[in-house]
Amino acid sequence: MLDQTIIKQLQQISGKDQVLTDKADLICYSYDATQKQYLPDVVVHPGNAEEVSLIMQLANEKKIPVFPRGAGTGFTGGSVPTAGGIVLGLTRLDKILDIDEENLVATIEPGVVTADFQKTVEKVGLFYPPDPASLKVSTMGGNVAECAGGPRCVKYGVTKDYIIGLQIVTPTGDIIKTGGPTMKGVVGYDLTKLICGSEGTLAVITKIIVKLLPKPEAKKTMLVLFDSIDGAAQAVSAIIRGKIIPTTLEFLDACTLDCLRQGTALDVPAAAQAVLLIEVDGEREFLDKQVARIAEIVQPLGIVEIRVAETPEESEALWEIRRSISASLRQINPDKFNEDICVPRSKVPDMIRKIERIADKYQIPIVNYGHAGDGNIHVNIMVDEKVPGDHEKAEKAVVEVFEGALELGGTMSGEHGVGIMKAPFLDMELSANVIDYMKTIKRALDPNNILNPGKIFPSDV
Repeated sequence: MLDQTIIKQLQQISGKDQVLTDKADLICYSYDATQKQYLPDVVVHPGNAEEVSLIMQLANEKKIPVFPRGAGTGFTGGSVPTAGGIVLGLTRLDKILDIDEENLVATIEPGVVTADFQKTVEKVGLFYPPDPASLKVSTMGGNVAECAGGPRCVKYGVTKDYIIGLQIVTPTGDIIKTGGPTMKGVVGYDLTKLICGSEGTLAVITKIIVKLLPKPEAKKTMLVLFDSIDGAAQAVSAIIRGKIIPTTLEFLDACTLDCLRQGTALDVPAAAQAVLLIEVDGEREFLDKQVARIAEIVQPLGIVEIRVAETPEESEALWEIRRSISASLRQINPDKFNEDICVPRSKVPDMIRKIERIADKYQIPIVNYGHAGDGNIHVNIMVDEKVPGDHEKAEKAVVEVFEGALELGGTMSGEHGVGIMKAPFLDMELSANVIDYMKTIKRALDPNNILNPGKIFPSDV
């Protein structure tokens, strides 16, 4: 519990109506998509970088932990207030400050919702590609903090590839600028890239400079159904070898298709054991040729059926298959452990087979889908927490999934970050000297360990 004098100081900084202390309000900021819950002492909604600076100065002086928060959509507990303290809600900083159509650059605040930003720039013929599944809710500040990905990453890259400058507030309260609106800049260390993906542990983001692209003229979607996961994986490599880089290359495995058959009215033939959802974009006149070429490339790889959308409505119907997965999983079991490993794309079938063996070993269903173009697999371990032993089996399965990904040259987190959920497993992937190097950076920038403490590292820094 914070002293009332601290609460009054926070009210003086951001206004009484922007400081929440009632338990009912605090509960709303105590969890994210992991459903792990930690109650903060207070929630503050600053209105600008200067207010953030004053809050951080106060917190650093009094050694109060501060937890930056956007929309709270993260899957690893990155924004939950594990040590009480202050939740710093950044949703008031929600302005698109400038769209420079000449230089293809935008300047925005961290509370801007990702989908709103995309729609706004598309109205002037520009394009911001990163598209995390939470884009209709998640904020750009959170996307930067987690270095968010999405289906379009195979062609366009992840969030860090589009962030060229930041305004940040340090843990000690300094307001500094990193990078800028130019496409090149090599003066000193690249602090912009350091902050992007740092999960709110090194700075509070208060302004973002974003690189944009011209909006593609058109896009075309196709659904390819295979009789094996091997055929689908071979198709991914074959398409890219064929000098075609689709916008998206999403895959669904056999377990996922079973869920769709049981939980939706979607027509999925019984012979289909894997699916690729493929989208290409660019100049309209070339799209039909690309789709025809892809169909030709995949034809020898065990095709059950190819569906090509001819209208936006048909394209939406194909994407509905992908969007229906989450809801359909509840047909199997009510609870899930959601992991996002990444392996070299040619190793996807090997990883799926490892996961199948893990599922058989623990007798729990595991459903896999994700971004085949970059080898990012969303592993959903489906359990019923009310069944004795299910939770423990799932925890053991998670460790073996991580081990399997690392054995194949992969990583235990492709786009969800580390947070608190993967922190206990950090030394499975990173050597002790690498972890120490990271901790050295954290200690240098946050000497009192007040900014998002307990995240990434399994023990105090």
